[in-house]
Amino acid sequence: MDSQVEEIKNKLNVVDIVGSYIKLTKTGINYRGVCPFHSEKTPSFFVSPSRQMWHCFGCGSGFSIFDFIMKIEGVEFQDALRILAQKAGVELKRENPKLRSERQNLYEICELACTFFEKQLESQTGKEVQDYLSKRGILPDSIKKWRIGYSPDQWSSLTDFLISKGYKREEIVKAGLAVEKEGGNDSYDRFRGRIIFPVFDLNSQVVGFGGRVFSAKGGSVTGGKQFDQNIAKYINTPQTLIYDKSNILYGLNMAKLSIRKQNQCIVTEGYTDVIMCHQVGFENVVASSGTALTSGHLSILKRYSENLVLAFDMDFAGDSATKRGISLAQEQGFNIKIIGSYGNNKEKSDPADIILKDPQLWKDSVEKAKSIMDYYFDSVFSNFNKETADGKKEISRILLPIIKQIPNKIEQSHWIQKLSGEINVKEEIISFELNKIPASQSKSLTQVQEKIEHRLATEPNLSQDTRKKLIEEKIIGLILKDPEYVKLIEEDQQDIFSSNVQIFLREVKKLVENNNLVNEKKFEEDFKSIISTHLSGLDLDSEFKNFLLALSLRSEIEYEEDGQGELNLCILELKNIELKKQLNRISEDIRKAEEENDNQKVDNLIDEFNKLTKKL
Repeated sequence: MDSQVEEIKNKLNVVDIVGSYIKLTKTGINYRGVCPFHSEKTPSFFVSPSRQMWHCFGCGSGFSIFDFIMKIEGVEFQDALRILAQKAGVELKRENPKLRSERQNLYEICELACTFFEKQLESQTGKEVQDYLSKRGILPDSIKKWRIGYSPDQWSSLTDFLISKGYKREEIVKAGLAVEKEGGNDSYDRFRGRIIFPVFDLNSQVVGFGGRVFSAKGGSVTGGKQFDQNIAKYINTPQTLIYDKSNILYGLNMAKLSIRKQNQCIVTEGYTDVIMCHQVGFENVVASSGTALTSGHLSILKRYSENLVLAFDMDFAGDSATKRGISLAQEQGFNIKIIGSYGNNKEKSDPADIILKDPQLWKDSVEKAKSIMDYYFDSVFSNFNKETADGKKEISRILLPIIKQIPNKIEQSHWIQKLSGEINVKEEIISFELNKIPASQSKSLTQVQEKIEHRLATEPNLSQDTRKKLIEEKIIGLILKDPEYVKLIEEDQQDIFSSNVQIFLREVKKLVENNNLVNEKKFEEDFKSIISTHLSGLDLDSEFKNFLLALSLRSEIEYEEDGQGELNLCILELKNIELKKQLNRISEDIRKAEEENDNQKVDNLIDEFNKLTKKL
């Protein structure tokens, strides 16, 4: 494996690899660009062709072409290796079948299944499928590009094919392509008599499938006959080791570069919507494949753009899953627009149908997409009569909690004024009703904590000070949940904490050591008093004391996980932050030394840099 990694490195140039994703400008012997991993106006991202490395002096990311691909594509090392091997023209050595990972087996099974489904388009029924797709406006080139296929209306044709290729029945079931019968001794194909849409990961590897019913006992869809109503129109691969619908967006493998280039992502609901949009030049379109947007989807999309345009069939009058997905997007800082209608067409239609009818209609609709708040207002007012008391009450019940979530008071005031004018009620009355809404109705304590956890898990490029503050917050929360955890923090680890936290830990440790643990209830009461009385006389600023009060409340209902393991991980992360600060200082010194052409100093600093990185 190491020899293949070196072979790939020798055949590829870091400037070419990085430059295929972001614009680079030559500056001296190096190249500079805007970092794709954090927001910045002044470019601090550098690529060094002489050292075959990249580094951002703004967020601290860097190192080899493998690190870059892993980070920008959101993949593991093996996937990055596969991507770069293909670019380098290096054929990776096949592993011993007995040693192959379960994940690799599933990739191979899905790829073979995709090829099998594609081949079925050559059959008589397959030609009918092609005719049907043609009537839907999907061109032959798109059928090939998106690898659309057909599954025969037979119980085990795919399973028999895969078994003939050496795969086991249980592996086919694990790939989601077969369903195990009761008793576990046999299985049948999951997809039968359906048009097949392969689902790809970011590296264009097949990981799952969506199947649209085509033929059934009632007849063929293309023939216009009624098919069996008990058969679902669409079925999808279930959760597998390589397929998680909450973290996969259909078409993102094809759309990611266009999304980054246009700084906008259009999200639709269906496979054909994406295909038709790409076909007419809208290559920044993906689909959520019938599920609401999840935090996983949004975390992935945020790597490419913070601007979302949603083309969903939405009803904001109810508390829908779509509405919750949009709330998640708003919490994560996305700018959201909604495609509300297509020209003068008031009937609900899919983007694919609109494009088939008139591509210009779709283009106009995208350009006229409304802000999320405008769409909320339009949607709600179309569902209720604003002239009646009941209508005004329902409109306010839906819109006021949404307005309350707006953090900017000027913007909030704008929407209060708009609501006031629309329902002919004084602003003072609306503001009075707005203030009656509990904060928990617009943003719960759990939602706030989920946001913190999400940032820690998915945003490694937070500033070091911000990340340190979040980690310290979690450590304090864990200790407030169980004060005995304070004993896990060694004396020589105190200096990795900020001064306020050091005082807190020292005082908690005193209380724990001096307490008689025989009376556990008494100890719990004593410990709670540390927040209200014991710390009041200490040298802590008021903001930190309020912060402790809030954490004390939250500790009563949260942190149910393995607290000891979590605390140890947090301490390790704080140590890494201190190391990274040192690395950043050295990085800045390297940059200055390069500007001064002091090669000896550069070499010495790089040696020091490399020694420190081994401690991470």
